[in-house]
Amino acid sequence: MSAWGRRGAVEVILREHEQLATVNRGMQEFVSTLEIGSGTQDLVILRAMLYYIREYPQQVHHPKEDRFLFVRLRERTHELDEVIDKLEGQHVQGDIQVRKLEHALTRYELGGGTTCASLKCLVDEYANFSSDHRRMEEDLILPAARRFLTKDDWDELDAAFGANRDPFDGVKLEEDLDKLFNMIVTTVPR
Repeated sequence: MSAWGRRGAVEVILREHEQLATVNRGMQEFVSTLEIGSGTQDLVILRAMLYYIREYPQQVHHPKEDRFLFVRLRERTHELDEVIDKLEGQHVQGDIQVRKLEHALTRYELGGGTTCASLKCLVDEYANFSSDHRRMEEDLILPAARRFLTKDDWDELDAAFGANRDPFDGVKLEEDLDKLFNMIVTTVPR
């Protein structure tokens, strides 16, 4: 823990990581029900999960890590340069993987059961990739941030991660995505 107490940015990062993990588990459960053919599932739920991933982690969470957390860490130490390079590359790779998932879902919608195994494989690959990525940030980056960042750095990070962005003329996207997350959690088949 830093000398300045609990960090708002760290709490936000960890909460967002847990939300993504929940959505990933939901995707895996959803696709498993498709694979065993237990009823017809409303595919809009899986589309909503992919939308959530594209709009929240890919468009809000990862850019904030790149722009604020990683930049400040690079300014304070070079111990983590290789790890940060890898994580930044994974942010790009994650976007590519989400696009592949969206395409696989479209193929499933058009082709049905014969394409389910491919969709399931891609969902599992993404969930594992995402889990490894989160673990690297939580095990390496956040502890290093607590060691190396200054109070001013933390003030900037807390403000960046604590602020909602407003790309749609007054619509609080992060609030809308929180509502979408809650809808996903309550509608995922169990």
